[in-house]
Amino acid sequence: MKQQLTELLTGYGPIAGIWFDGHWDQLDNDHDKTKAKSKVDWKYEEIYTLIHGLQPACMVGNNHHLAPLDGEDFQMFEKDLPGANSTGWGGAPVSKAMPLETCETINNSWGFNITDQAYKSEKALIQYLVKAAGHGSNFLLNIGPMPNGVVQPEFVNRLDAMGKWLKTNGLTIYGTQGGYLPPQDWGCVTQRGKTAYLHLLAVKGNKLLLPTPFKVKSLKTFGSNKPVNFTVVPDNHIVIDLKGLEMNEIDTILELEIGEAAK
Repeated sequence: MKQQLTELLTGYGPIAGIWFDGHWDQLDNDHDKTKAKSKVDWKYEEIYTLIHGLQPACMVGNNHHLAPLDGEDFQMFEKDLPGANSTGWGGAPVSKAMPLETCETINNSWGFNITDQAYKSEKALIQYLVKAAGHGSNFLLNIGPMPNGVVQPEFVNRLDAMGKWLKTNGLTIYGTQGGYLPPQDWGCVTQRGKTAYLHLLAVKGNKLLLPTPFKVKSLKTFGSNKPVNFTVVPDNHIVIDLKGLEMNEIDTILELEIGEAAK
C-alpha cells in the first residue's frame, strides 16, 4: 500500500485528499463498530505520516466509524448525520475541532444496483444537505455509475434539482458554519458571521419559540427580504409569528441579523 500511495502522491500533482474505507469490514465484533477491535493492524501512523510527508496539504479521512485518530484531518460519518446513529453505522463521538463530513447515497446502494429502486426524493436529499450544514458538516452525496459509465437518469434528475435549489439558496449553505443553535425538530440554523439562516423544515403551528442569546437586529424572509414579525419574551427568547408567511414545501428560510449579546 505504501508503494502505491507513494506513486499516487508523487506522480499526479497536488492531491487534495485521501479517503480510506474498509476498517469496519475487518472487526472481531460487528455489533458495536465503535468498540470492536480490528483483526488487521492497519499501521495508520506509518501511512498517515507518509501521506503528510509527501503532500502536507493533503487531507486524510478514514471511514472507520471511530473517534478521529492521530494524523486524520477530518471526521466522516457514513449514512448518518454527525452524532446520530439511525443506521447502526454511527455512534462515534463528534469532534469539536475537526471539519466534519457526512456521506449518503441517493438510493440504498453505493455502487450501481439495477434492482434498487428506493430513490430518495428531491425534497429528502435537499433537506439532508441542509441538516448536514446545520451540523457544520460537509455533505458527500454518492452516485454509482452504470456499467457503461453513464450516470443513471434518476440520479441526474435529483442532482439537477439540488443544483437548482443551491443556485437560489446556496448563500445559506456555502461558506456557513453550524449555527449558534444545534439542529432541532423544526429544522436547523446555518450561520455566517452575524447572519443566521433559520431553515424551517418541519414547523408545526403558526408560532416558533426560538432561543436568542443576543439582540435581534432584524428578521426577514431570505431572498424576498420581507420583514417577519417577532416578539421578544423573557429568558432570551423570541416568538416568531409565522401566520401569513408563505411556507416553502422543502425549506422556508428566514434571515436573522444578530446584534450584541443579550443581558
